[in-house]
Amino acid sequence: MALEKVKELFPEAEVDRRLVAGLLCGSAAAILMFKWVNHIQVQKKLDEFKTKREHGFQRMEKAARQFKQQNPGVKSAPILSLSLVELTAKLKDGSLSPESVLYTYVEKALEVTREINCVTDFLPECEEQLREIKKREKGLLYGIPVSIKENVACKGYPNTLGLVKFLDCPERDDSVIVKVLKKQGAIPFVKTNTSQAILNIDCGNTVFGQTLNPFNHKKSSGGSSGGEAALVGGGGSILGIGTDVAASIRVPCGFCGICGFKPTGYRLSVKGATSPVAGMNSVISVTGPMARDVDSLVLCMKALLCDEMFCLDPAVPPLPFNDKIYSNTSPLRIGFYDGDGYFQPSPSMKRAVVETRKLLQEAGHTLIPFNPPRIDFLVDELFTKGLYADGSSTLVEKFDGEFVDATWTNQIRCYRMPDLLKRILALLLMPVFPRISRHLRALLGVGSVKKLWKNNVDRMAYCDEFIAEWRKLKLDVVLCPALGPAFNLGYAGKLFVATTYTHLYNVLNFPAGVVPVTTVTQTDEEELKHYKGYYGDLWDKRMKEAVEDAVGLPVAVQCVALPWQEELCLRFMKEVERVSHERRGRRKI
Repeated sequence: MALEKVKELFPEAEVDRRLVAGLLCGSAAAILMFKWVNHIQVQKKLDEFKTKREHGFQRMEKAARQFKQQNPGVKSAPILSLSLVELTAKLKDGSLSPESVLYTYVEKALEVTREINCVTDFLPECEEQLREIKKREKGLLYGIPVSIKENVACKGYPNTLGLVKFLDCPERDDSVIVKVLKKQGAIPFVKTNTSQAILNIDCGNTVFGQTLNPFNHKKSSGGSSGGEAALVGGGGSILGIGTDVAASIRVPCGFCGICGFKPTGYRLSVKGATSPVAGMNSVISVTGPMARDVDSLVLCMKALLCDEMFCLDPAVPPLPFNDKIYSNTSPLRIGFYDGDGYFQPSPSMKRAVVETRKLLQEAGHTLIPFNPPRIDFLVDELFTKGLYADGSSTLVEKFDGEFVDATWTNQIRCYRMPDLLKRILALLLMPVFPRISRHLRALLGVGSVKKLWKNNVDRMAYCDEFIAEWRKLKLDVVLCPALGPAFNLGYAGKLFVATTYTHLYNVLNFPAGVVPVTTVTQTDEEELKHYKGYYGDLWDKRMKEAVEDAVGLPVAVQCVALPWQEELCLRFMKEVERVSHERRGRRKI
């Protein structure tokens, strides 16, 4: 029995009865021996995996090189310059072959990942699928190479979440979203990096390493869908699939200068997408598209919202894309805010909203100030307590027997803190750092099933309150900040709480997307020197340091609609993209 218990505690270790005897005798040396053996076993598994991974890279590199040698007339630059809509048109009319597109993107993805480490696996099965799609009717994404976030299942590959313990657990089937993409003629060709255990806005883990920002290698790509955002932003993929439980699509897309969309929960299937805390639904996790422009997001949503998805996952409501709503051109009533009172936006974050608001007004839309109610309550009582309702124990268990990546050190140290210490620190910090004090208290969780039910009731009541204020102002959509610019390396893992602008809409379960509209200016940098934050605490100091030295980096805004109004949200995103592009065009003239 003791032997079984030890194996449970140290699943990677080579256990024998002498070590068990040492443990039973209270031998500290035996405990250290177990940890040492476990360390060796984990490192060995990592080394074997990295060798296998590199062989996969070399295999696809060879395939791309052979294609180019056999087809010297195929030029990469013209293919890579095409938008998704343009590319699908050329693939369908036969002016481009699926082979030329796939191997061009394989080659580019290799180039990008060698530079910033965003790809976790190349999927050699894509070559077989290349042959298969020619035998079927051409779908909406015929011949399009698609990148897939690491936690979204592709048959034969593990959803590791950047954890060694899952390396030997290959998925038995494709996720529903991958099946639908294939049905529409798309070719999943790579999987992309994520943060360790997902719940982090950086993109690093001990299995695949750290992903860097494609525009500045001293900056984070954001997370947890940071591999996707970096690959698309770096030109190595034209369309990607990410997941979002608090910010995980929108933050990295904003950091990497691309568009990303988080739909209402369950509008797209999540079957086969691994969650860090299975069973948690206080904050809704979703899958969503990531791409260079809004048109690409729209095309992807049209392709996914089809009978195939509704059949494969009956939990998804059978609501095809409503093009009538998306194509409507009537003026919008747009609520806006440039600060939420919890985390002061950086100067460029605020300017992005202010300038976009003015452009939308000039375009004939009505802009109305809107203040989200009770943000402190939302953050502490609904988001943090809901996400960590069990006091973080389920999440912390994921790290048993694991090396903890540097991007996670700060968070895991806080989560592992004994409850009594959290309570004492919360009490001591309240007079001087009330925001941090409330966060520590919220990390204790809800305490009981009865209190979890009460938390759910409070969340529904808050949603009603939010929508009532929205209806009172007769709003169609809302414009607000997106976190940015990209953080300096080492800071994202210390500022998960800075996602208030995005995780609000996971708690509410509203569709939301980000659109890049500007870049950081030298004036923004000068204004940042005077940044104090709303509280003047450690988090505000970190925020200021995180966004320093970012001149030229992209900055996005966030666009929001009410639940199940994905088409309206995307229409609003397209309008934001249009007016910002027109402004840039005027400046060039």
